[in-house]
Amino acid sequence: MTDPLFEPIRINRMEVKNRIVMPAMHLNMAKDFQVTPRLVEFYEERAKGGAGMIVVGFATVDDLAGSSLNIGAHKDEFIAGLSELAAAIGRHGAMSAVQLNHAGRYNFSFFLNGKPPVAPSPIASRLTKETPRQLTEEEIREVVASFGRAAGRVKRAGFDAVEVLCGTGYLISEFLSPLTNHRTDDYGGSFDNRTRFARQVIASVRAAVGPEYPVVARMNGNDFMPEGQGRRDLGRFAEVLVGVGVDALCINVGWHEARVPQIVSEVPRGVFGYLARSVKERVNVPVIASHRINDPAVARQMMEDGLCDMVAMGRSLIADPYLPAKAAAGRETEIVHCIGCAQGCFDHLFELKPVACLCNPRAGREREAIVEKAPRPMKVLVAGGGPAGMSAAAAAVDRGHEVVLYEAGSRLGGQLHLAAAPPGRGEFAQLAEDLARQLTIREVRVMLDRMVDEAVLETERPDAVILATGARPVTPAVPGADLPHVLQAWDVLGGRSRTGQKVVVVGGGAVGVETALFLAAKGTLTAEALKFLFVNRAETAEDLYELSVRGTKDVVLVEMIDRVGADIGKSTRWAMLQHLKQSGVSVRTDARVEQISKNGVRIVAGDNAEEIAADSVVLALGASPYNPLQSLVEKRCIPFQLVGDARSLAKAFDAIHQGFEAGRSL
Repeated sequence: MTDPLFEPIRINRMEVKNRIVMPAMHLNMAKDFQVTPRLVEFYEERAKGGAGMIVVGFATVDDLAGSSLNIGAHKDEFIAGLSELAAAIGRHGAMSAVQLNHAGRYNFSFFLNGKPPVAPSPIASRLTKETPRQLTEEEIREVVASFGRAAGRVKRAGFDAVEVLCGTGYLISEFLSPLTNHRTDDYGGSFDNRTRFARQVIASVRAAVGPEYPVVARMNGNDFMPEGQGRRDLGRFAEVLVGVGVDALCINVGWHEARVPQIVSEVPRGVFGYLARSVKERVNVPVIASHRINDPAVARQMMEDGLCDMVAMGRSLIADPYLPAKAAAGRETEIVHCIGCAQGCFDHLFELKPVACLCNPRAGREREAIVEKAPRPMKVLVAGGGPAGMSAAAAAVDRGHEVVLYEAGSRLGGQLHLAAAPPGRGEFAQLAEDLARQLTIREVRVMLDRMVDEAVLETERPDAVILATGARPVTPAVPGADLPHVLQAWDVLGGRSRTGQKVVVVGGGAVGVETALFLAAKGTLTAEALKFLFVNRAETAEDLYELSVRGTKDVVLVEMIDRVGADIGKSTRWAMLQHLKQSGVSVRTDARVEQISKNGVRIVAGDNAEEIAADSVVLALGASPYNPLQSLVEKRCIPFQLVGDARSLAKAFDAIHQGFEAGRSL
């Protein structure tokens, strides 16, 4: 039986070798709208990895459409760079496309030299905190024409197809949605009027590229905006797009302002496939499903179940460019999965940094981060099997060294397993498994339940040591912190300690928030139980919602500063805070713990003191580097490097990148 993932498919006259699409994503790798070598190298690596089609962008259609960090398609001077990018993708057998877009009200005046962004109507954006200027009808006609001119440049540059972004809350979807379109002319009011701009854009693009050139539209399956466009309205829109000449549809999810998580780890794998199905049942062109499809088995099942014809795997191919090739060769266990952390791919965008990846230290710097063979092979000992240690060990083997890794615990992964404990965070355990598998592939000798000491150093006689011994949680100098019902968050998340019914979590950073959510989920319905009860109409929908989000514990989260989750990335923080509220966790900020007693916790907030009853108190007050081996290796004059928390407290992103750099520098 053939693998549906690797059957070819036609889009208009274009044949794609397999069903895996890399969709357009913001990368912040262009400079002054020009394609850069970094951008070419990034996409060429994904083409080498076996993707069937790669869509780059988005690319701007006029001066107000985006920022200079976007690829430009609005001037002829950008064609040369586009041609180089198309050639780099094409020489490895992948089809190439450029996504054209106008950001509309989602652009920032900061990027427009102080000019206001434009939109159908002057409706303020919660994303940008700005109010756009309303486009005139003459300006609308010019934007329509600019899409056509940009499409012509894409074709002249040698790309195999063009995609038009018709969703995500950008300009075309702003015209479509009554939330952002309050016009009273021919572009507002009725559904027909609100689709007029999209229809004119597609017609302009089609006129520029001709009837046989593939035109794809990326549209929403659901905007997930209150009183906005839902699944049924957008199904009608899909029919409109196909009716005016679109050859395939890629189904996106939500606007940037939507309060439904879309890309982070808590989003179940392939969950939005039902939106692709809704569109596929209404049109006769290929439909591409997207969002949180990070494993070939999930993608394969979605196609076998008839949800879609192709799958968009974006961040999955950032994490592992060779996912398609590995799947085609029957080596799926070797894939490094995207875990939906958003730390490098999305949080970097808010900081105007190029995209990077927690799971893949080479992402975004494919050429500069090549691991070359060392002039002289060495024996390397890695102390610590957390993310930093595993990353270091893999890179050192790739460098040509003999590597042995010692881990004091019974399994590899370190704090990744703690991060995986809260609900919706299980992908971190997947990363621990993936990194461990990379060591198996490389035949790294792994010694579990073994501390490194002088005897080990004497036996192994390493030429170099990488110290990745991690961190240890801290205990505050607070009266009562040594009482038996006072626990460390790491022990609670690790399943080594149980808590009572009333719990106070002290510390509102990432670990504190994760611990509060972990405890608040105790006693809630599982997904399987929820489906059973819902299908059999055993309870009302409202009661099932309450039973799904409200558990059996009373949880209070106490934080000294004025907000919780200050060290959580922007892409993830809002959803985690939303879940704290949904779960009924009581949050106290600007509050200092004064004393812990056998009955509770005394806190002081300003001039007010409060006694919070507690059966258990969980400390989530941070950690300190744990580095007991440096003196031993120094005494033996062994060259060493410190990585991860043993060096200084850091996120998993930093630990993996530091380990990689240490291993490849030996």
